[in-house]
Amino acid sequence: MSMNVGSGSASANADPEPMMEMNMTPLIDVMLVLIIMLIITIPKQNHSVNLNLPVGPSNPPLTEPVVIDIDVDFDGTISWNGVVVPDRAALDAKLATVSAQADQPEVHLRPNKLVEYKYVAGVMASAQRLGVTKIGMVGNEQFQ
Repeated sequence: MSMNVGSGSASANADPEPMMEMNMTPLIDVMLVLIIMLIITIPKQNHSVNLNLPVGPSNPPLTEPVVIDIDVDFDGTISWNGVVVPDRAALDAKLATVSAQADQPEVHLRPNKLVEYKYVAGVMASAQRLGVTKIGMVGNEQFQ
């Protein structure tokens, strides 16, 4: 912004020239007020994720899970935790006791590499029919 002092050649009685520049000071003041109002009214950005974590004891009691091993030998012989099961009815009775428990133990089915599929499928079908939910195949690395 410059100031027009006037020239020495103008006469003393002459009217001064009108100022052709716009006064920017009120415009800048209004713009600053508008920017401050805009900054105040913008909602705060929240970059957090709300999580609903479970509330409970900090150290739950450690209990060893109960595991039942069912082995199927190469000739179709079924053993329950190392004890040979004489027939299919005895196996069904043992699986029924497992399924009746509120907290079912894990049942690990370990077939021999040479056993026919029908024996393994029969054990799995009996377990499913009787409602055993925690059953898994163990020792699959021998089939690779």
